[in-house]
Amino acid sequence: MKVAVVGATGMVGEVMLQVLSERNFPITELIPVASARSVGKEIEFKGNKYKVVGLQTAVEMKPEIAIFSAGGSTSLEWAPIFASIGTTVIDNSSAWRMDPDKKLVVPEINASELSKDDKIIANPNCSTIQMVLALAPLHKKYTIKRVVVSTYQSVTGTGVKAVKQLEDEYAGIEGEKAYKYQIHKNIIPQIDVFEANGYTKEEMKMTRETKKILSDDTIHVTATAVRLPVMGGHSESVNVEFGNDYEVADVRKILSETPGIIVQDNIDAFEYPMPLFAHNKDEVFVGRIRRDESQPNTLNMWIVADNLRKGAATNAVQIAEYLVAHKLV
Repeated sequence: MKVAVVGATGMVGEVMLQVLSERNFPITELIPVASARSVGKEIEFKGNKYKVVGLQTAVEMKPEIAIFSAGGSTSLEWAPIFASIGTTVIDNSSAWRMDPDKKLVVPEINASELSKDDKIIANPNCSTIQMVLALAPLHKKYTIKRVVVSTYQSVTGTGVKAVKQLEDEYAGIEGEKAYKYQIHKNIIPQIDVFEANGYTKEEMKMTRETKKILSDDTIHVTATAVRLPVMGGHSESVNVEFGNDYEVADVRKILSETPGIIVQDNIDAFEYPMPLFAHNKDEVFVGRIRRDESQPNTLNMWIVADNLRKGAATNAVQIAEYLVAHKLV
C-alpha cells in the first residue's frame, strides 16, 4: 500500500509518521510530500530514508491513501486532484469539515458511516475530537441538550513557530512571534480569527463540528477557546446539560468502558488529567467528574488529550486503519 503524507516535514506531519510507524500501518511505499522548499530533503521512517517530493510528483505516484496536514488552501486545491485518480484523502485541515458531502470522522464514534465512495474524509478539529469522544456515549444514554466548554490549549496547536516563541521568551531571547502578544507568563483568549458574531473560528468549529459528528443539530454548544503557555496537550472544562438525570457513578462507568478514554478521577489521591500525563499518549483523559449543583441534570468534566496525537495524527491514522480493515481502499 502506497501512503502519501502531505505536510510530512511539519509538526503534525512528523507526528503522523511517528504514529504510522508505532502502529505498524501496512505501508509498502511511503511518499513524504511537502512544499517546494522542502523537496529533496530526506526523512527517516522505520530505518529507511525517503526523499521528500512535491504534490504533483505524489499524484503521479498514485498512492492508495493520502493523509493531508498542510493547511486548508493546499487541501482545497489538491485533495480533489488526488481523489480524482482514486486516492482516498484523509484531511486534517478545516477545508472539508463542514462540507455536507464529506464525512467528519472520529473512528470510535462514526467510522461505520464510511464507504468506498468517500474519497475525501475530514479529520475534526483537535479540541472537538477530545470533547466529542467523551460526549458521544453520554449523549446516547442521557441526551445532551447543551454544552458549555472553555479550552486551555497548548502552543503546539499553533505550530513550530509558536513553540519557538514560547521557548525564546522563557529564555529571554527576542525572536519571531507567532502571536500578537507574548505567551510566556500569559494567556491569550483568542484562537484563530474572529467571526462576525464575536466568537473565534476555533470556538465556532467546536460548535458546528460537534453537531455534525454526533448527527444532532439540537445540541447547543457554546465555547471559549484560550491559548496557554503549555506543551503536551489541550485541556477543556466541559459543562453538559442532559435531557435526563444521571448518577455520577454511572457516568464514570460509561466513560471508563468507552474505547479511547481513560478515566483519571480520584481526588483523594490527587489524580486528574493534565497535559503532563497526556503528552505522547493516544487516549483522551477524563476527570473531575461531578454534578453541577447549580441546575438539574448537569455535569462537569475536565478533558485532556495530546492535540498532536489523538487531536490530529492518531485520529487520521485510525481512520486509515478502519479503511484498510474494512477493505474500503
